[in-house]
Amino acid sequence: MEHAEEDVDAVEEGQEEGTEDVETTKKTTQAALTQAALQNPQVLAALQERLNSMRGVTSGYIESLPPPVKRRIKALKKLQAKHSDIESKFYEEIHELELKYAQLYAPTFDRRRDIVNGAIEPTDSDCDWQSDDDEDEDADTPSADKLAVSTDELKEKASTEEDQNKEVVGIPDFWLTVFKNVDILSDMVQEHDEPILKHLQDIRVVFSKPSEPMGFTLEFQFASNPHFSDTLLTKHYKMRAQPDETDVLGFEGPEIVGSVGCKIDWQKNMNVTVKLIKKKQKHKQRGQTRTVTKTVKNDSFFNFFDTQKAPVEGEDLDSDTEALLAADFEIGHFFRERVVPRAVLYFTGEAVDDDDFEEEEDDEDAEGEEGDDEEDPDYNPTGEKPAECNQQ
Repeated sequence: MEHAEEDVDAVEEGQEEGTEDVETTKKTTQAALTQAALQNPQVLAALQERLNSMRGVTSGYIESLPPPVKRRIKALKKLQAKHSDIESKFYEEIHELELKYAQLYAPTFDRRRDIVNGAIEPTDSDCDWQSDDDEDEDADTPSADKLAVSTDELKEKASTEEDQNKEVVGIPDFWLTVFKNVDILSDMVQEHDEPILKHLQDIRVVFSKPSEPMGFTLEFQFASNPHFSDTLLTKHYKMRAQPDETDVLGFEGPEIVGSVGCKIDWQKNMNVTVKLIKKKQKHKQRGQTRTVTKTVKNDSFFNFFDTQKAPVEGEDLDSDTEALLAADFEIGHFFRERVVPRAVLYFTGEAVDDDDFEEEEDDEDAEGEEGDDEEDPDYNPTGEKPAECNQQ
């Protein structure tokens, strides 16, 4: 009888564990789906639209407050508006500070450009930087007594390697590699874009002057190439640093409100942003068919240089347009804040690792670890050393 009860208990425990595993799997799956959905621009646009529609919807609590309290709330809102005005001046000064430091950064960016493109060769002091790769190379280098080759063979091999090294100019495909290592950019780069991006020599951020409306321009400098005659492609982003008069209390700092691209002077039959498709058309009455050729938009990184017009006040945008604008602004901001300042780290993949991981706190795990410590026979909450540890 006792054995039967034990078997029943074991079955129930197994069922409970199975239920916990299923629940854990469900939570993991839901979290993954949520994360994937939040990375979709269309989903984000729909969520933003939903949040905007909810703005101003209250539970009725504020409306139920007595008039004297409502009057004091108006005073607080006026103070909040004053705070927003002061905050806008703070961001204007931050912009002036960015201009100052942009001039200080310029020499380092100039030297980076020259090294990448092979205009100069870095000095020994320039290269005085210890990295993990150097340690790996030292570990892999065999000692002289272990080399089973003649001196002549070593000289010949060294001469061959030197000749090969002379053929390599700068850092080949530097910016193309950066693009391919960044998810948000690699999704934009198509196979037909890669031969063009191999000619990309530098990317710069140019901030607007204090006397101009706030904004910044991304400058893409290209070497002469067979694809287009331009050597400089630009994308300017307009920003608003002052509170919106229609929503003063919603001010959260400068925001991108529009962008202006540039016209690319493509060489004949080299425009990768369009493609030709052939369609058959049938005459409704005669029944005759004909083949027509149409030019349609083609997926390409160089569509990035299209102008994205800012929405007119009060204009309702469809979800696709909102998603397009949001993505364009996000990419422009990412170039400015991450890619240009930290290009070498995206080239090596080090910055990619930093962006992929975020710190998370798990209180439950921490509590569980404390519980495990108490069950540990060596657990000592007083912090005192055991007697044998005090012996000299």
